[in-house]
Amino acid sequence: MPYPDKLLAEDEEVVRHLHPHWLTVFWPVVRLLLVVAAASFGAAIVPDGRQQGVVRLGIVLLAAFLVLVTVVVPLLRWRTTHYVITTHRLLFREGILARRGRDLGLGRITDVSYTQTLWERLINSGTLTIETAGDSGATVLERIPDSDGVQQLVNHMIEEDADRRAQENAGYIRDGWDDGWADDHRDRWDDGWGDDPGGTRRTRVL
Repeated sequence: MPYPDKLLAEDEEVVRHLHPHWLTVFWPVVRLLLVVAAASFGAAIVPDGRQQGVVRLGIVLLAAFLVLVTVVVPLLRWRTTHYVITTHRLLFREGILARRGRDLGLGRITDVSYTQTLWERLINSGTLTIETAGDSGATVLERIPDSDGVQQLVNHMIEEDADRRAQENAGYIRDGWDDGWADDHRDRWDDGWGDDPGGTRRTRVL
């Protein structure tokens, strides 16, 4: 599912859109298989009698509740957790009904690091720690797929963002010089000593 474009600025583009590591949904799938198997077995061994239908209905309802709590909710939580890297910032969104979110401008990030256990190295996962200027604590993201590659990508985007801002600032200063100060002083030079008595016009160029 692509990230909503309405949350992005006009000149902003999504570079990478991540969910938590796929292993996050592995155990819910295993639990689904176990619940279905147990419910089928339980319904099959219910003895014949007047209460057979009621008992089987109870087993089905219990199985449905377990699937909802142990399977559906974790899957929805995984699906609604977004880690988005754009050309301007990092966006974090999570929550099924109640939502939480945070945006970190690339220019505010001072350090990005990752850690991996032996098991996480085997499954290509890890924990990403992001330090930002002016904040009391770091932002810690767990179960990030390809955490090493994500760290390198974020550092690369930080450098590109710094270059972009430097170019924008340089263009702003140059436009301000050309439109204001330079034209004003050029007029003063031309009106003052720009004309010499011999009729030769000297123009001074900045």
